[in-house]
Amino acid sequence: MARDSSTPTGLISSDKMVSLSTMFVVLAALCWGLSGGIGGILTAQGWDPVVVSFYRGLIGLSFVLVWLALRPHGSGLASRRLWFWSAIAGVGVAGNFAFYFVSIAEGSVAVAATLMYCAPVFVYLVSFTLKLESPTFFKWAAIAMVMLGVVLLTGIYEIGAGEVTPIAASAGLLSGLSYAVFIFGFKYAAPHGSPQAILVIAFAVLATILMGLSDADQAAAVLKTPSWPLFVVLGVFGAGLSFIFYIVGLKHTAPAVASIVAMVEPVTASLFGVVVLKETLAPLQIFGMGLILVTVTALSVYSSAKNEPLTTKPLAE
Repeated sequence: MARDSSTPTGLISSDKMVSLSTMFVVLAALCWGLSGGIGGILTAQGWDPVVVSFYRGLIGLSFVLVWLALRPHGSGLASRRLWFWSAIAGVGVAGNFAFYFVSIAEGSVAVAATLMYCAPVFVYLVSFTLKLESPTFFKWAAIAMVMLGVVLLTGIYEIGAGEVTPIAASAGLLSGLSYAVFIFGFKYAAPHGSPQAILVIAFAVLATILMGLSDADQAAAVLKTPSWPLFVVLGVFGAGLSFIFYIVGLKHTAPAVASIVAMVEPVTASLFGVVVLKETLAPLQIFGMGLILVTVTALSVYSSAKNEPLTTKPLAE
């Protein structure tokens, strides 16, 4: 009787842990989606996208510093490889934040979030080039579908169509490419130290880069503006709690499940743009957006099933 009663309890505990972990991943994606909307509000107020990105990363740095202080064991900070690859990740996340908000400022939250979601495609292309994995018909077909979705979403097939400018489209794709750099940096840094140590270095590099690129007067003005609570909320949810939620959540969440629930991010950002910022999308743009989201999610699930870690979400490693 003792064995029979203990087994269900363990199973329930395990199930609850998996559900709780998945919820953490959902919360992280939700936070990232909302950060796009908040960034849209700030850039619409005239704030420079680089300044907005700088404060998002700086506040995120404060959170991961506290996390590292609370969990210092196994940090790997003595490893040169950890510092090198973490710095690469920092360059990637700096570009991701900055280009994302430039795309939002020049276009819309929905378009920027969806284009950034194309990051796994860039990971595949780089992996093919470096011969880290073999191309297959399914992968090339998925990449072609994503490219078709990008064409429909941005409206580049028709001269002068829509509100998506070349700058908005290019910045959105560059944010995805930068995110792919972050993926590689984090992946290769992971064996040499803890996630919190990697993020501390990455966010420190981000803050250094973006501080140098920011308008000094506008960066100082943030401290006195009535909009400063938005900057705080952006940093707390867009770079602080979200990364911690995601890492903690992935401990008991399968990469395939994480890839699916990650769709919460672009969907949330798009809904925020439409409902709060009153952005509009043409039917073909909506179709293109759906094509990208479904294809990239299927690509991530496929790679997870085949045990190809390069194409999964970066912190899943």
